Amino acid sequence: MSNENDGTNEGNVGINVGAYTVADLENELKEIEDPRVLEGMLEAEQDGKQRKSAQEAIRKRMGTLSPDKEDVEADSEPKEGKYRENADELALDPADHEIADLGPALQNVADPDELRAIRDAEAEGDNRDPVLTLLDSRIEKAEAALEEENSDEEDDLDIAAMSVADVANAIRGIDEPDELRELLDREEAGEDRDPVKKQIKNRLDSVEADDEEGVEERLPPEEKHPHLDHPTTDKQYVKALEEGEYRDMWVYCETQAGELIDVSLEMLGKARELMDAYNDDYDTDERVVAVLIGDDVARHAETCIANGADVAVYHEDSRLERFQHKAYSQLFCDMARWGGAPLEGEGPEEADWRDYDEPRYTIFPATNNGRDLSAQVQAELDSGLASDCSGLYIEESVISNPVKTGRPGSKKEFERVLHMKRPDFSGFEYSTILCLDNPAREFHPQGASVIPGSFDLPEPDGDREGEIVEHDLAIDDSWLRVSVTDHDRIDEGVDLSGREVIVCMGRGIGDDPTRGMELGLELADAFGDADIGVTRGIVTGSYEFDGHVEQYTAEDRQIGETGQVVEPDLYIAAGVSGAVQHKVGMDNSETVVAINTDSDARIRDFTDFFVEGDLFDVLPRLTKALETGDMDVEAIAADGGRPGDARPDGGRPANGERGGDDDSDERSGDERDDDDRGANGGEQ
Repeated sequence: MSNENDGTNEGNVGINVGAYTVADLENELKEIEDPRVLEGMLEAEQDGKQRKSAQEAIRKRMGTLSPDKEDVEADSEPKEGKYRENADELALDPADHEIADLGPALQNVADPDELRAIRDAEAEGDNRDPVLTLLDSRIEKAEAALEEENSDEEDDLDIAAMSVADVANAIRGIDEPDELRELLDREEAGEDRDPVKKQIKNRLDSVEADDEEGVEERLPPEEKHPHLDHPTTDKQYVKALEEGEYRDMWVYCETQAGELIDVSLEMLGKARELMDAYNDDYDTDERVVAVLIGDDVARHAETCIANGADVAVYHEDSRLERFQHKAYSQLFCDMARWGGAPLEGEGPEEADWRDYDEPRYTIFPATNNGRDLSAQVQAELDSGLASDCSGLYIEESVISNPVKTGRPGSKKEFERVLHMKRPDFSGFEYSTILCLDNPAREFHPQGASVIPGSFDLPEPDGDREGEIVEHDLAIDDSWLRVSVTDHDRIDEGVDLSGREVIVCMGRGIGDDPTRGMELGLELADAFGDADIGVTRGIVTGSYEFDGHVEQYTAEDRQIGETGQVVEPDLYIAAGVSGAVQHKVGMDNSETVVAINTDSDARIRDFTDFFVEGDLFDVLPRLTKALETGDMDVEAIAADGGRPGDARPDGGRPANGERGGDDDSDERSGDERDDDDRGANGGEQ
């Protein structure tokens, strides 16, 4: 974690531990011969950055200088002589137990050495695989319990000399309510900083619970049901880390036809924004890491850095010209672990550019390939995924769910949580997804896929500096089970998403469909960057159009829930009633003008200007006004192209947010079609 003090302590510290990366620290440790100095350095690291890998390096050096007597004896004494010379010396003889009753019997053996002796006896005797698996699990738990029991008590915190971020990190390891209350009293009597008191109070709320209610001990399945053959005890691909070290936000930058797609740059810009704020809030220096996989992708690394990445990691192979599910997911996961193998208990390989187990956050584009890759990668890394998100932010969250807190009725604060906001119910409701650790299991990286267009494209900075890293891993032929021998590019149809002006035609053209479309096209031509769209009623209706306009009524121009989603500066809806499904496709338009003969049409609720009139009268006047330079929407809205009521304000809320329909319009398509066949020139 990132508790950033200066890495010093009052003890015998040979060097400023916090100023070194783990790799540099290991080199410095080779020059230190005094165990007392090493002890001081270990205390400094435990009080400072608290890096697990750094603490292990210091302990390893301490062990080299002063090996335990028992370890020396263990190295020189044959296991058979130590464990099997007399079975009576064993805490229990595994040969005397069936598999089903061995698990409960082992609960009374807490010494890892005794458990290892029992395992060796089993290996030299019956050698039963389920028993060996059970013993391995029990040994791992016993070692963890012993390490926790033998760990030194933390020195009293001098919170007056600590920043808010340092206090927040330091109190995470305090589980005693009385100790937290004492810290709170000291802060109130001293600096009396509101943010510090809030951090302590939140931590106190999270650990305070009824003494009678504790966290239920969770046994792994091989211990809970030792007589069963569990396929999950030998996962080939996934295993959650324990006390893992996580850093950085990773962004998968997708390419299509060899080029970076816009959503990749959008995500980089958002990631830069998030991590800049994150580093300020937590007083740390975590980075944005761009991931590139494919053929000839190294040339995009500089672009990624210019758009916000600190590091660009790439893997190139000519066989990866097209997306390959298995190969891409395996490569991404190997990058994330950097050669680590959690199933074998192996951490990442040593690298100059990183010193952690896995990313803290991962984000992917919610494209066809991005959705495919994100699901596989997050499953491979044994974490969760929030798909199709449109908003991301990082902050603390206090949770009362007992699955997450471990205690019914208690609260727990989770820090550095990526809040992933995604639309539900066609965008009329939003859910915020959190990926949180359980008491007995870690869920990292926190992952999301992002809907293209959710974030702005960043302004590239060609002067930004970053690190480019090539990933090296041999691709297994079995990962490339599909080969593309030939391909043809499908016409993607019309893309309306980038237009400044869109004229959308609805069922109001019913009296003269061809003429109605001609008027819409003439109005679109009068603008500079404009195009024409249609509602679903035009696409599915039985209208007859002349050939020169029929191409503009096809499905690829449909706007709405099952069509395109557009955000033009100006959206003109002619003869559109405003069904909720259509609203989804244009709701983010800057300015909306609606033309309808029905003064009660639903579209009036979310327009800036509502023209009560016949589109066959209004559209020619708009076109002429544009061509002569006398465009005055409010004047046209005042009489609707003919004598009538003035409707300059379409009923859109003053704050700019769309007014939604009161109901969710859950009727069937046929029922909507029946309702939308209304007055001439006015209905969708």
